[in-house]
Amino acid sequence: MTTIRLTAAQAMMRWLSVQMTEEGERFIDGVWAIFGHGNVAGIGEALQGIGDNLPTLRGQNEQTMAHAAIAYAKAKKRRRAMAVTSSIGPGATNMVTAAALAHVNRLPVLLIPGDVFANRRPDPVLQQIEDFDDGTVSANDCFRPVSRYFDRIQRPEQLLTALPRAMQVMTDPATCGPVTLAFCQDVQAEAYDWPEAFFAPKVWRIRRPEPDRHELAEVIEVIRAAKAPVIVAGGGVIYSGAEAALLEFARKHRIAVVETQAGKSAIDWQEGLNFGSVGVTGTDAANALCARADVVIGVGTRFQDFTTGSWSGFSNPNRRLISINVTGYDAGKHGATGLVTDALIAIEQISAALGDQIFPEPDARLRDDWYALSDRAMAAPNQAGLPSDAQVIGAVQRQAGPETVVMCAAGTMPGALHTLWRAAPGGYHMEYGYSCMGYEIAGALGIKLARPEADVICMVGDGSYMMANSELATAVMLRQPFITVLTDNRGYGCINRLQQGCGGVAFNNLYASSNVVDQPQIDFVAHASAMGAHAEKVGSIGDLEAAIRAARAREIPSVIVIDTEAETGAGIGGGWWDVAVPEVGETEKLRAARAEYETRQALQRLVN
Repeated sequence: MTTIRLTAAQAMMRWLSVQMTEEGERFIDGVWAIFGHGNVAGIGEALQGIGDNLPTLRGQNEQTMAHAAIAYAKAKKRRRAMAVTSSIGPGATNMVTAAALAHVNRLPVLLIPGDVFANRRPDPVLQQIEDFDDGTVSANDCFRPVSRYFDRIQRPEQLLTALPRAMQVMTDPATCGPVTLAFCQDVQAEAYDWPEAFFAPKVWRIRRPEPDRHELAEVIEVIRAAKAPVIVAGGGVIYSGAEAALLEFARKHRIAVVETQAGKSAIDWQEGLNFGSVGVTGTDAANALCARADVVIGVGTRFQDFTTGSWSGFSNPNRRLISINVTGYDAGKHGATGLVTDALIAIEQISAALGDQIFPEPDARLRDDWYALSDRAMAAPNQAGLPSDAQVIGAVQRQAGPETVVMCAAGTMPGALHTLWRAAPGGYHMEYGYSCMGYEIAGALGIKLARPEADVICMVGDGSYMMANSELATAVMLRQPFITVLTDNRGYGCINRLQQGCGGVAFNNLYASSNVVDQPQIDFVAHASAMGAHAEKVGSIGDLEAAIRAARAREIPSVIVIDTEAETGAGIGGGWWDVAVPEVGETEKLRAARAEYETRQALQRLVN
């Protein structure tokens, strides 16, 4: 057997560089890295040595560079991914939040945090967490519950099995998610005689699991008997590449489609059978259809509470729930009639079985009335005062084209965008599985790296921008232009509204109701400019539209700041969300909110 003598870190990077997609591209398309004593000597040397065969990108924060990697994978429809390496200690634990985000959203990312010495000779090393009762524990054990596969590399030869397992997880649609390979820092530098065959290029194909014939027959029977079915399109439609098939299915059998956050933009908003977003942040049209539906066909959705209106939205007492998903876990939720299979295969086989069956036409007036209402909500204001978030969205919408991708993650904007944004195919990118504040700037960078031709517009509130903005500097360094529309409502406006809607009083969300000595006057323009971006503040909706047009000519990121009012949000649409209201309290407002909460709770239907 021919062998090659390499350090463990060198072997890892060489192996990753030859793991290929069916299209002949690297599956791991680069490594984000912040070096510290736990990875600079081993992994750092290996990355420098492999050069452009596995490019290294330098981030500003471990969490946000992992967010960029995750957004890249999402924009690539899980067909390609990136790796992220950090030192031990705080560098590693900074990535735990990103791992959770990837886990919830079923997105592939390879996390390679440095770890303590396997030989334990210098213990305790700098930044080492010492467990008084368990000598095998390190800070990286925090990754276990938020990784789809976790391994600790304590011997070089363990990579011979750990690396293939990692790739199997990231390329399997049923297990796809974050992989953590905690890499002991002394082991990174150890040499080993590796089989030359280990480094032969390998093509990883994304499988399409076929359905069980009994499950398929049961689902077909339920759909055949339906009088008012509706399709809930989730992210699995996009990851499966089933967008065109779903549209053909909906048209052939005349079934309305509603969209989750992850499924939005699978079908063009202009399609007459697309009734828009569903659930807590849903359109009036979609929620009305779902309330009447006797069969709800979930395709590639995990039925998050925002999708289901905390399980109060699908309220027909005779309704049946179908869940088509590549994972049995998601397919079996809430007593659904499950079909464990790939979305594209399911759609094709169900359509063939239904033949020429056509269902009663959904009420087009619901859709027409909704778009008339949303036109008014998004129109430019004709009165003095600060604009609403809906009016800001309207301005961005009027400047959007077929290549525009609007993206966001947390706060007011995800809900307002889900409700109002009119997405062209592939034109919507939302991280709302984990609703992670601070994803936005890094995520926009990741999308632009994945889709350089796209017109990426990042929508972010002042609260989320303050949490994590440093990858704006990285975007400048990499000359990755995108537009950030920063809405400043002087605090956490979304949660302020929720707080009061749950019977509380304004407290500790907006700066005006927080325990501060001075109200802050944050100069976001100066801040973004200091990182090298073009930045400006606009005073009106018209000026915002002009600034967006001008930004497209630049080769660096642009940040456009606009003050907004904090009270309204989307202003229209939506459904109930189960946020527990205190059972006892001193104010009449709180008691009324609790009574309303109990009324809504009674509408929840938790089993099929």
